[in-house]
Amino acid sequence: MALNNILVIDIGGTHIKLQATTHKEPVIIPSGPKMTAKKMVAAVKKNTADWSIDAISIGYPGPVVHHRIISEPYNMGRGWVGFNFAKAFGCPVKIINDAAMQALADYQGKRMLFLGLGTGLGSAMIIDGVMEPMELAHLPYKNGKSYEDYVGLSGLRKLGKKKWRQEVTDIVKKFKAALQVDYVVVGGGNSRLLKKLPKGAQLGRNLDVFQGGYRLWKKNYKNEERGSI
Repeated sequence: MALNNILVIDIGGTHIKLQATTHKEPVIIPSGPKMTAKKMVAAVKKNTADWSIDAISIGYPGPVVHHRIISEPYNMGRGWVGFNFAKAFGCPVKIINDAAMQALADYQGKRMLFLGLGTGLGSAMIIDGVMEPMELAHLPYKNGKSYEDYVGLSGLRKLGKKKWRQEVTDIVKKFKAALQVDYVVVGGGNSRLLKKLPKGAQLGRNLDVFQGGYRLWKKNYKNEERGSI
């Protein structure tokens, strides 16, 4: 089957972003704690009613195994686990962790860690072309709080930009040393608030997350919960 037009859906706790092969201008849909899988599908269909879609890639903010969501999101509504997206959209669908999809877009070889600063904290590694989605956000950090509590949106609001930026810098350094990666890419909507990153870290190209979604359908990419690129 020729896939001439792929729709990429990047799901976040604040916004859902859409782009397709033949519609390069991103469409942004408000998200939030009441956004369910059913509501997301309805909103996407409404905004792409006149688009011709052959297949869909979905970047989901939570664990995904074999293109199946295995845990409900922390920052949105329920009903994501077990939802039949292919049936709802009427076309083939591949689902991957949202940070992993961004990581695919930003990967430049060798050992890379991706950290996504948004409503929460996304994370993924690619080691010599092999993808490994990760769940670092809710690991204990300090003062009984998780990493996401400090560098997610709630941390930004509580700490203020100056202290939040320092926490981001400290966490980037910790993860780079612990995971022994060659470089760290920091992306996500709130990465734009950063002024400086430590050595060995760089900003991601957030709108290029869609390239990761297109890449899922390339013949030379074999993705399950992990895969080679």
